[in-house]
Amino acid sequence: MTGKVGDRIVVESESVGQPTREGEILEITQGAVGLRYRVRWADGHETVFTPGGGAARIVPAKTPTKAASRTSKAKRAKTPASKAKTAKR
Repeated sequence: MTGKVGDRIVVESESVGQPTREGEILEITQGAVGLRYRVRWADGHETVFTPGGGAARIVPAKTPTKAASRTSKAKRAKTPASKAKTAKR
């Protein structure tokens, strides 16, 4: 699976007792061996990371759903400016 900018990358530890690392993909570059990701890790550090086979898991970025966008439109429709426009009609 290939990640996209904005996706999360989770890297499982190779040693027992070490925590997993998680970060946000900032950039994708094509290296000589394969894809490389510039990642901002949860601790704030940024590195260029080339995952080995099965070493990382990509978690897609959340995209707004249609229901969420309808809710946002409904909230915008109830602003004082829109009420004033409605009252003038």
